[in-house]
Amino acid sequence: MAQLSKIEWTQSSWNPVTGCTKISLGCKYCYAESLAHRLQKMGQRRYRNGFRVTLHPDLIDKPLEWKKPKLIFVNSMSDLFHEKIPDNFIIKIFETMQLAHWHTFQILTKRAARLSRLSPILDWPDNVWMGVTVESEKEIFRLKELQKVPAAVRFVSMEPLLGPIPNSPYKNIDWVIVGGESGPKARPMEKEWAIQIRNRCHQNNIPFFFKQWGGFRKKENGSLLEGKYYNEYPAAHKGVVQYAPTM
Repeated sequence: MAQLSKIEWTQSSWNPVTGCTKISLGCKYCYAESLAHRLQKMGQRRYRNGFRVTLHPDLIDKPLEWKKPKLIFVNSMSDLFHEKIPDNFIIKIFETMQLAHWHTFQILTKRAARLSRLSPILDWPDNVWMGVTVESEKEIFRLKELQKVPAAVRFVSMEPLLGPIPNSPYKNIDWVIVGGESGPKARPMEKEWAIQIRNRCHQNNIPFFFKQWGGFRKKENGSLLEGKYYNEYPAAHKGVVQYAPTM
């Protein structure tokens, strides 16, 4: 079975790589780092190295065993385009995604420059959605790199949203996710920042997914934005499983 995910915009996760390193302010209170250290203490063999980048070659073909179509987040516990992951390993992961055509795979990276550089040597089947994280206006360069990638769906995760992003370019972007940071040291997200992004998305006919307000008690804070849930997904593409918004 695929590992079920608690992340609101996906269904399952697949982690042929675990571990990462911090490269921007959005990484400061990384949920994956905290979870990896917890799993290490519990004796989970996949996390024997804690949060150091670790390849798991035996998991590369795992999605081929999952016969029911799923929306799968690739490397929820790492970053597929981390500099310590060899090019050939990334290519093999893309080959698996192409073979497992009944699934839809979501990849999210902060290493947009490497993504752009490797993009020409990767096959981009329609069931692969490629995204970058943009936490503030400072990281818009990642979005510009993403726009060069020939993925069927290009998306942006603005989580944790750490500031307004008034000048974000939306050309060739198919989906935007916004969320506040969660946990005991969560940095606050202003309502105006989320509203501004939602409005820009709708002006450009881009599906908008508001994941959460975050905070220490994220469940209590919920995900209502001006009295409404925004669980919008990209339109269907050839070969891509379509998932209806949840209400």
